[in-house]
Amino acid sequence: MSSASEATSPIQRPLEGILVVALEQAVAAPYCSSRLADAGARVIKVERHEGDFARGYDHAVHGESSYWVWINRGKESISLNLKDDKDRDLLRRMIAKADVLIQNLAPGATERLGLGSESLREEYPRLITCDISGYGDDGRFFGLKAYDLLVQAESGLVAVSGAPGEWGRIGVSLCDITAGMNAIIGIQQALIQRQRTGKGSGVKVSLFGSAAELMSVPYLQARYGGKAPERLGLKHPSIAPYGGFTCADGRDIVISVQNEREWADFCQIVLQRPDLLSDERCVNNAARVQNRAFVDGVVSEIFGQLPSGDLIDRLTTAQTAFGQINSVHDLISHSQLRTRRMPVHGKEVEVPASPWLMEWDTERFSQAPDLNAHGAALRKEFEG
Repeated sequence: MSSASEATSPIQRPLEGILVVALEQAVAAPYCSSRLADAGARVIKVERHEGDFARGYDHAVHGESSYWVWINRGKESISLNLKDDKDRDLLRRMIAKADVLIQNLAPGATERLGLGSESLREEYPRLITCDISGYGDDGRFFGLKAYDLLVQAESGLVAVSGAPGEWGRIGVSLCDITAGMNAIIGIQQALIQRQRTGKGSGVKVSLFGSAAELMSVPYLQARYGGKAPERLGLKHPSIAPYGGFTCADGRDIVISVQNEREWADFCQIVLQRPDLLSDERCVNNAARVQNRAFVDGVVSEIFGQLPSGDLIDRLTTAQTAFGQINSVHDLISHSQLRTRRMPVHGKEVEVPASPWLMEWDTERFSQAPDLNAHGAALRKEFEG
């Protein structure tokens, strides 16, 4: 049977011929498997009879969940009751033919079903397994539920993000997405390793481990420098000036000065304050960070006197890195945004394109499947 993907590429995609079985829910594992499907893999998504609960997160896209549309495109869906012997046997027959098994069920759930990754790889030596968990498979946090915001908090991401005052959530599912990306990397490496050795591998990814790796710089600064970064809003804890400043027309612009050449051009062309170049409070980045209140005060004062258009002209001339603080609606109309079309209940929607450009990309994404849309066909294909 061919993949559920409706989008075809004139160039063979790198994962065509690869069969992925995904016991998945929510975000991390579906993100991983959807990107494998984009690369040509056939992905069979195994759902409970009530479906992946991400189907009900919202109903924003012609009645479908925005999460569902985003990370379930191009898959085949079958609903199984894994506590039923016949359904579990059917799943085993799928796994026997699979190249990759991905699962992010509750900790220990697959072992209790007799579908633990290690035992499956013993039975099927070429199988690649990928287990995505919250906190890994050992330690006192093993078994705890681990949703994205919980891991943002537990890993310290929240402690270095946002402005002073009330804690704030990072506005997207950063830990889930990063874990999904790490799973893709691990699976692709395992596929290359299998080409060399003929044997599958076990890939283990945790949301906490993915978040902790993102925290490497604050971790190193705190552990060996003795001081963790403070929450500075749009300021950068290690670079100045680097942050958001308000123009005379109320528009906010974020600027970044990364080195002394950029600082010189910024002072002379944007601020028109060449005297700052000889000011001891600004002689290098370390001095500017130590005297951030003075530096940011000067920048704020001058930005507050000029409309954003004039400042953008100066910033462009000086080749100072800058960005405007846009709303989500601004993103929708952004000139640099690449989108691809995708069918949802017979209507065309546009979704952000993959952040990587490949020669086998298609003009449109395949649709996300209805619950159990391929159940009958898959039962027939894999019948005993």
